[in-house]
Amino acid sequence: MPDDWHRSLIVCFVFSLIPCLVATDASQVQFVYSGFRDANLSLEGVAELRSDGLVQLTNNSDVKGYAFYPIPVHFRNTPNGTVQSFSVSFVFGIRSAFNEESLDGMTFFISPSKDFSSAFANHFLGLFNDKTDGSSSNHVFAVELDTYKNPELKDIDDNHIGIDINSLISIQAHSAGFYDDQTVGKFTNLTLGSGEPMQLWVDYDAQTLQIMATLAPLGVAKPQMALFSATTNLSNVLKEPSYIGFSGATGPISTFFYLLGWSFGINSRAPAISMTNLPKLPQGHQKARSIVLEITLLPVGTGVCVLALGTMIVLVIRRRSKYAEVREDWEAEFGPHRFSYKKLYCATDGFNNKLLIGIGGFGKVYKGILPVTKLEVAIKKVSHESRQGMKEFITEIVTIGRLRHRNLEKAVLSWTQRLDIIKGVASGLLYLHEKWEKVVLHRDIKAGNVLLDIHMNGRLGDFGLARLYDHGTDAQTTHVVGTMGYLAPELLRTGKSSPLTDVFAFGAFLLEVTCGQRPIHGDGVQDTPFLLVAWVLQHCYNGSLLETVDWRLGGNYHSDEADMVLKLGLFCLHPLPTARPSMRQVMQYLDGDMPLPDITQTCLSTNLLSMMQHKGFRPSILSYPDLSTSAATFSGLSGGR
Repeated sequence: MPDDWHRSLIVCFVFSLIPCLVATDASQVQFVYSGFRDANLSLEGVAELRSDGLVQLTNNSDVKGYAFYPIPVHFRNTPNGTVQSFSVSFVFGIRSAFNEESLDGMTFFISPSKDFSSAFANHFLGLFNDKTDGSSSNHVFAVELDTYKNPELKDIDDNHIGIDINSLISIQAHSAGFYDDQTVGKFTNLTLGSGEPMQLWVDYDAQTLQIMATLAPLGVAKPQMALFSATTNLSNVLKEPSYIGFSGATGPISTFFYLLGWSFGINSRAPAISMTNLPKLPQGHQKARSIVLEITLLPVGTGVCVLALGTMIVLVIRRRSKYAEVREDWEAEFGPHRFSYKKLYCATDGFNNKLLIGIGGFGKVYKGILPVTKLEVAIKKVSHESRQGMKEFITEIVTIGRLRHRNLEKAVLSWTQRLDIIKGVASGLLYLHEKWEKVVLHRDIKAGNVLLDIHMNGRLGDFGLARLYDHGTDAQTTHVVGTMGYLAPELLRTGKSSPLTDVFAFGAFLLEVTCGQRPIHGDGVQDTPFLLVAWVLQHCYNGSLLETVDWRLGGNYHSDEADMVLKLGLFCLHPLPTARPSMRQVMQYLDGDMPLPDITQTCLSTNLLSMMQHKGFRPSILSYPDLSTSAATFSGLSGGR
């Protein structure tokens, strides 16, 4: 640190928990909070100052909260001068409603404004949104404590500290831990979401332009070796003056971000925080305790009674254990409706393998019939001991719980609504195929698996058959899965799925949505199934393609859009995989960024229908037990004629 840090001695005596603040001039500021009882902080969002002296930044899922030092801080001696050296230290704690699984994170930040109303809670830690992230006009410096790995933001893992400049893509980051002076600098891992208090020091040197971040468990002296460092000139980032404070933001899992203490200094070291005055973190959620049954032996004369009583108890316990269940902490908050384990056990005949309909990445799915309503349901069973995929499972539960399935709506969706739904599903598939860290094959794209929210936005659901694999490799699938009418010819022949088999299914979805008919149904003559693609292709050949548009629209649609969607559907349904577009190209066609190839020439110049019949479309191989159960129930889009 520069020598001028030691040119003046400031002695602060701190009584109670009120911060000590000394400002000898515009360039020298110090304060320390050893707890926040009666502290004068500026709070925004859901942040609150608790009576026990804790600052709680978040209190639920999908929320954000902020705590600011009440007045802006001058980081320069003159308006056009350089940013001076500064040091910050704070004690924090992160606790989740679901053991150590937490989303998303918290930050210490320096910003020219206290207005973060447009910032997102999910992914951007309450600082930015997808439009502002990365903009040099932000003038924000932040140190993130991130408990979620977001590939789009190039996070290194789900337990790291990063230094951010105007973006949540860190310029430098390191997994949480510290170099223990007691073991000659051996690195020790720490878990940010463990629920244990920790202390973080951040020091900026104006001469070397170096930022150093140091982490340690509460009660451990600041390690001599920093966790990591980065070099950047904050004079090019910060505005004069700027606010300093903290943000906390959560995703689908309720996570509680707490501040226990905070100190800050410009041109001086951050004052020491009094560990003895710090408030305590709230106790975590207690796990279910086992019930121990104690039986006191009676005299020999009552032995028979004891034996009988014991036998009865064993029988009762065995019966109860058959239906025993553990209520996870997150269920009370997220569960849209909860069924007892006993009901689910009975609905699936004891999770009978005869009723097994699918095995996902983190659980098995059974067909069940609820005892009272006789409603057919799909029940996913997840091992309580296994944590693999639990975040994804909870996220799926949260998402589905907030959606309302519109399959049973009587109203006919307008053309505008249908096109928006098509674009929404296409966007989701593009993300699955190309934009996530792995390639995700949905393998069951159909109208019946599209959910609509209250704004009629389409969301692709039911990932029970999905498979994922690394970019640049091939999916290792050998079994034919999916729904008849949506299965690509090569999938029927080889059993191998690929992004192009998803594209094929999406093509069938396009025709289904536009024509209002299922891909296959029993309206054909002489018990021959009606093939929607063959019918549309024939109209394409005859030049009457728009006659296939859903008659229930009453002609209220944009003819150019409908023509484009129908032709795009045929394009995606090409029997040759290499002739189909990618989902990136599909989005470009739908958004009008690229003209659709003239597939009319294909309809007129080749016998495409004949090719389809030789590539796997023959009605004889498309027979299946129950057309009504395989057909989509998306009646707002697909109603038959």
